[in-house]
Amino acid sequence: MLFLVAALMLLGVVLGTVAHAPLTFTAVAAVVIAVWLGIFALRERHARRRTSAH
Repeated sequence: MLFLVAALMLLGVVLGTVAHAPLTFTAVAAVVIAVWLGIFALRERHARRRTSAH
């Protein structure tokens, strides 16, 4: 999952409109997205464990 975030960030820096944004903004946005995806993954894993235990 983090590899996907890094790949999308690299692609955005090379080809997209992210190239026009400051590097610090891009890095902060990538970290926010990575944290959001991590929290989502943990919540999904926790929910599946809880439903499969019943």
